[in-house]
Amino acid sequence: MEVGQEARATGAKAEPGSFRDFDSRVLLSGDRILRALSPAGLEDFEALEGSDLFAEGQSSGAIVNTGRAAGVELPPGAEPGAGVAAVLEHERIPFVSWPYEWSFSMLKDAALSQLELMKRALAEQLILKDGTPYNTQFRGTKPVFIDVGSFEQLREGEPWFGYRQFCMQFLYPLMLQAFHGIPYQPLLRGRLDGIQPEEMRRSLRLRDWFRRGVLTHVVLHARLERRRGGESTSDARAELKKAGFGSKFIAANVEQLSRLIGRLDWNPGGSEWSGYSEDNTYDEGQLAAKEAFVAEAAESASPSLVWDMGCNDGRFSLIAARHADYVVAMDADQLTVDRLYRRLREEGSDKVLPLTLDLVDSSPNMGWRGAERRALDQRGRPDLVLALALVHHMTIGANVPVDDFADWLAGLGDRVVVEFPHRDDPMVERLLARKRSGAHPDYELDRFAAALERQMEIERREELGTRTLFRARRR
Repeated sequence: MEVGQEARATGAKAEPGSFRDFDSRVLLSGDRILRALSPAGLEDFEALEGSDLFAEGQSSGAIVNTGRAAGVELPPGAEPGAGVAAVLEHERIPFVSWPYEWSFSMLKDAALSQLELMKRALAEQLILKDGTPYNTQFRGTKPVFIDVGSFEQLREGEPWFGYRQFCMQFLYPLMLQAFHGIPYQPLLRGRLDGIQPEEMRRSLRLRDWFRRGVLTHVVLHARLERRRGGESTSDARAELKKAGFGSKFIAANVEQLSRLIGRLDWNPGGSEWSGYSEDNTYDEGQLAAKEAFVAEAAESASPSLVWDMGCNDGRFSLIAARHADYVVAMDADQLTVDRLYRRLREEGSDKVLPLTLDLVDSSPNMGWRGAERRALDQRGRPDLVLALALVHHMTIGANVPVDDFADWLAGLGDRVVVEFPHRDDPMVERLLARKRSGAHPDYELDRFAAALERQMEIERREELGTRTLFRARRR
């Protein structure tokens, strides 16, 4: 069904992460994504709908594909507080991801895309009332703004109320990593609101104060918040109006932020696994055989969604993408993911989504009642899972028992391709060398195969030097 066609939604329920906006509530009805608007929300949407920004955003994919959904019945409680004036329907993004799973370049691109929307909105007497990366999703490497309810009509004299949020969730994380190489993912995962201005100020060294943008957006921002600590929101608004805070001031601030973020960069040069594809145990013939094995598995499965866990440079993600609708490529090494993202971005890819994820400590349920930001395994079940050059890192590197790993793997999807490096594999020997003698006695090929077969049928098995490839299917 096309977005916006007349349809009747039964069993619609409110999306748990959408309760904060009183005028725009996201609802789920099967595979459909709906949005209920209050009368005020509809008025703002109609202003957006009639703008060149909306038409161009729909055409380019910068704004999520959105249409009116007529004839929709909503159950009690699944509506904005002021009642429903209209219901919209959005296209479904292939896989939802969170900012603490994005690499540096992804967060930077999401920030720049939102600032560009702000510029365009201000030119048409509109503004974004939020400044959060959670309003952006990625279709492959292309940022898509999904919260059309964030657009509202510009009220002269009022500030951009999303500015503080933008600093805390976009600017400060990017600054910390660009200035000092501090990964922001744990910080954003630790607190969804992001980094407070005063916390950011304390995190910087004195010489950082002379960096571009720090004095204005960090030091003075933190000082202003301290001064206004006891001031009400209405007092602050009145003061800004009196000071002549207008759209030209907001536009200048947005332009300054765009230039500032555009200059931020992070490229540490190397990491433990960023060169793994050039330093592995396969010769050219074995690598070609492995590629053929993966290609055959993907072609026979014709999957809608593939997870490539431990994707490294994305070689096998791209092979799977030839036969799949969408591939989520995951790796714990942020530099590896960032390089993959930039390469795919240059190619204009929209079928592979690279994410920074440590599978031993993957994203949990977070937010109010643990339901605002869902865990990895609750955002879409893969039809095919690739676990290549992964098992030894999970079981030896992270001490996950072999039987437990096999059980977890079998529960992820209907089909899996898994690579098991033997104990005499150089990469396994490197990991075992860090352990005491006799460690990990359960790390044996036959034991892993038996554990996998308890839940899955092994359809194919191929020996490649010191490694064995399995293709298995859920019984």
